[in-house]
Amino acid sequence: MTLRNQRRLAAAILKCGSDKVWMDPTKLTEIGQAITRADVRRLIKRGYVVRSRTNEQSRGRARVLRQKKLRGRRSGPGSRKGAAYAGTTKKIEWMKTIRPLRLRLSELRDVDALQQGAYRKLYRMSKAGAFRSTSHLNLYI
Repeated sequence: MTLRNQRRLAAAILKCGSDKVWMDPTKLTEIGQAITRADVRRLIKRGYVVRSRTNEQSRGRARVLRQKKLRGRRSGPGSRKGAAYAGTTKKIEWMKTIRPLRLRLSELRDVDALQQGAYRKLYRMSKAGAFRSTSHLNLYI
């Protein structure tokens, strides 16, 4: 028994393609007797004709990967693409270094741990790239 017409009607009602329409194999005779759209709607209501799910791409693995990347994993040399400074530019690296240094110097100046001359000297040294980090600056002081 061919159910092409019923499948076509069900696809139109369910707003999907005819390949997405699933028909209960145990109720094929009842489905074959359905002629009108109302008959097909009744079959859909009973659950004999159902729209099957689309093949969706699971986001589960992507979420796990994202969590790992947020924790700093998967960032080794084998995972990198592009030029040497494609991920973070030299300017951004410099900003990440100099801002904490200048903040530390201003904190020391505000609590009178540094005099004006010493502050200016250390500020210029920081600008010249003499200190790698705030801990390096603290060691120098």
